[in-house]
Amino acid sequence: MVPALFTLVAKRQDTLDTWTLELEPRSGARLAFAPGQFTMLSAFGTGEVPISISGGADGPLTHTVRAVGLATQAICDAQEGDVLTVRGPFGRPWPVEELAGADVVIVAGGIGLAPLRPAILAVLADRERYGRVALLYGGRSPDQLLFGDDLRSWADLGIDVSVTVDSAGPEWLGHVGVVPRLVHRAAIAGARAGALLCGPEIMMRFTVAALAERDILAERVYASMERNMQCGIGHCGHCQLGPTLVCRDGPVYRWSELEPWLQIREL
Repeated sequence: MVPALFTLVAKRQDTLDTWTLELEPRSGARLAFAPGQFTMLSAFGTGEVPISISGGADGPLTHTVRAVGLATQAICDAQEGDVLTVRGPFGRPWPVEELAGADVVIVAGGIGLAPLRPAILAVLADRERYGRVALLYGGRSPDQLLFGDDLRSWADLGIDVSVTVDSAGPEWLGHVGVVPRLVHRAAIAGARAGALLCGPEIMMRFTVAALAERDILAERVYASMERNMQCGIGHCGHCQLGPTLVCRDGPVYRWSELEPWLQIREL
């Protein structure tokens, strides 16, 4: 429950409302985490928000934050040298080790690529242990896409990268359409393959249906569900999903776990 002090050492604007922040601990002790975990991040006086870690295990603690409210706007407004507070890491991570030896398809929508970035970096760091790897990524428009340099370098490193947008002008030469339509383009199929998903729930639902057509089993599909988390340790109950608490039992779930709970209408 006690937050640690971190100094903002680098900041990059990714889109009109999204920034990537690199943090170093004031104590000198690096934060150990697994891909897919999150922290409770705060600028002084504005409250905490759950933000997935978007960097690799080496180097600064990295978060990619979209300014959508008071707390996230204050975090994004922080300047190099400012101090932010961090609690964590929390949550169940991506099963990167479990998928070793298999083909892997990674599907992201919008800022959902940020929680998946550490998993991609982990796969690349141990590339020979995995089969074919495909990344399917979509955004609302070209100027809303994250990590452009990464997308190009990942393609150069052998990941099959496909990018689509909902709408674009004539200068856009890539795919136009929703992310699930990219699934049939990925040369990955079969019961041994696995999938990692993060994005809007409706996108993930249709993606799972498309993956099923490629014989990828729901037990081998994992999704991140970052709902309204406030304490990070399963005490407040704000992030309840079915019989689970996302901050404690997620945010990464097997789709076969999630599907029955997502059918229940919330009142």
